[in-house]
Amino acid sequence: MDIAFVASNAPDAQTALQRLQEKYSHVIPSKADTIVALGGDGFMLATQHKFMNSGKPVYGMNKGTVGFLMNEYSERGLKRRLEKAIRNTIRPLMMEATDINGEIFVRPAINEVSLLRQSFQAASLRITIDGKVRLDSLVGDGILVATPAGSTAYNLSAHGPILPLDAPLLALTPISPFRPRRWRGALIPDSAVVEIDIRDPAKRPVNAVADHYEVKSVKKVKVSVDQESKGYILFDPEHSWDERILAEQFQY
Repeated sequence: MDIAFVASNAPDAQTALQRLQEKYSHVIPSKADTIVALGGDGFMLATQHKFMNSGKPVYGMNKGTVGFLMNEYSERGLKRRLEKAIRNTIRPLMMEATDINGEIFVRPAINEVSLLRQSFQAASLRITIDGKVRLDSLVGDGILVATPAGSTAYNLSAHGPILPLDAPLLALTPISPFRPRRWRGALIPDSAVVEIDIRDPAKRPVNAVADHYEVKSVKKVKVSVDQESKGYILFDPEHSWDERILAEQFQY
């Protein structure tokens, strides 16, 4: 098994990179069977974006803060851990955002696409799913569309549902909704196309974000799963994604 080690710029991650490269034979990513990523969840996202559609699975070891997408860091028995690791498939969203000047920006998102108010004025949004208007006016701080992989990130902080990684669903979650006050979002099929129109974008400006890529002052955003793209993430069997999902739901 040929391994490529990559690491974030954090000092701890760089130290771990040097130690692992000294301990194990390693190759450049293009020649690797497996990518080992050292850092936190943000670095795992960046690594998944970089190697999307390469067919190369990514095994993360935590040298960051939260590390929900990472495995425990250990320098011992790495090749054995990689052989036993459980592979999960990740399919990204594709965001098509049109700004107020008519320019179109197309970007992938592994975690979520979020729309956020840009000023003191609350956002006013119209939500259409598969061509049918489902909510004519959502007033609040914004809304997000999350994948199962992203359901434990910003979506969870916004009180959205946690989704198993293999669930054929997306979470549509409002962010601090003011009207309708009691609407808590929806679960929709991952085959759905979500269109969000910004009502009065000049008075109530909104930004759109696909993971870490931001488009300012949008007037319309379309979100759907990119069924042609996929990446792979590896987890230790004793701390699999399913186990993490269950454990997270019993946190208090």
